Amino acid sequence: MSFRSHLESLKGLTAIKKPVSKRLEASAIINELVDKPVIFEKIKESEFRVAANIFPTKQSIADYLGCKVNELIPTIANAIENPTKPKIVENPPCQEVEMEQVDLDKLPILFHCGNDGGNYISSGVVAITHPKYGQNLDFHRCMQISKNKFAVRIVKKRHFDTFLQEQKKMPMAVCIGNGAEVLVAAATSVDIGRNELEIANSLKPIKVAKARTFDAIIPAECEFVLEGTISLEELHAEGPFVDLTETQDVVRQEPVFTVTKITHRKNAVWQALLPGKLEHKILMGMPREPTIFKKVNEAGVKCLDVNVSPGGCSWLHARIKIDKKSEEDGKKAIEAGFAGHTSCKHIFVVDKDIDIYSDQDVEWALATRFQADRDFVMKGREKGSSLDPSAEAETHLTTKCGFDCTAPLETKGKSFGKVSFPKADLKKYLK
Repeated sequence: MSFRSHLESLKGLTAIKKPVSKRLEASAIINELVDKPVIFEKIKESEFRVAANIFPTKQSIADYLGCKVNELIPTIANAIENPTKPKIVENPPCQEVEMEQVDLDKLPILFHCGNDGGNYISSGVVAITHPKYGQNLDFHRCMQISKNKFAVRIVKKRHFDTFLQEQKKMPMAVCIGNGAEVLVAAATSVDIGRNELEIANSLKPIKVAKARTFDAIIPAECEFVLEGTISLEELHAEGPFVDLTETQDVVRQEPVFTVTKITHRKNAVWQALLPGKLEHKILMGMPREPTIFKKVNEAGVKCLDVNVSPGGCSWLHARIKIDKKSEEDGKKAIEAGFAGHTSCKHIFVVDKDIDIYSDQDVEWALATRFQADRDFVMKGREKGSSLDPSAEAETHLTTKCGFDCTAPLETKGKSFGKVSFPKADLKKYLK
């Protein structure tokens, strides 16, 4: 299923028919709708429509992939472990129309917040290639700086940075308007040399095609493709930008992406993604859950579920549900959780009777089952996430810790489970 076909079948899609500006107005409406999908039929500065809030919840992604929410982790884990080659097609939909002249001002690239450095592509899946390692797919925000150029945020020591530091200048493509299988696959962290499009194909079969200007494979049914060259020889200020933590990221000197070709589908729909909000959080955090799940099980602890929770910016906090068999399982799960997601800052481990999607349930476990002198794990200062504003600015050093909120196996006569109250059918009494 493509982004386009999903939009056409999506129930509850709010259509905004009044003309809306791409500068602040569209983002304000998206924010007010919270997690309700929306399509803007008329953007004042562009001929193209804009859709947003398409995958803001785990349920929305599970529905798209055809599984239940509690099946997402094994589904994604299986796709990572068992990638399959997608079908390559000629004359793909994403290349149906070629813009006669590159002019980024004609695209509905949103200006999200008042202090942003410029119009930003925040939903773009970037495709690059390497002569040894092959293709890499990833998310990189792109700030428009002219009619044909972007400053692109490249996180240091990630695969993209490794490729660029070696080659200095290389072709790239930014693909906008993708289905959940491509978005989730692009957000996974896998070993260098793994092709994320093959992970996407295992999540849900896709079609791919060759890029127009260089030897790369791109999603055939995405809505827009921007191709060009990124270079370390040309740098430009990038930011400010509202990041995953809903705080404003700093301004950095970043490499410039010069766009030389733009293709798109007929009647193309631009995919917007509001930075720092639910859709951003889900697409960033959820792909880290299978890696945590795997590491905990590898540590000999039965992991039942993982939630990289929105309250922790869907990046800095993880809640791990285990089937506790030994008193050391909680601490083992904490250590394994940090190994599965190295950017994580705080980890909470709970028993199988706790709902890790309920803040109240997790806090209840912390209140009734946790003793700091016994169950607190202090990791000390380690390299954390660049997204954490409280971490050291240059080194990103942060203090990581874990909370073993599981009940002791030897209860010594105490009760650690919630009492079940009798149930009543109120309809019988309130007629």
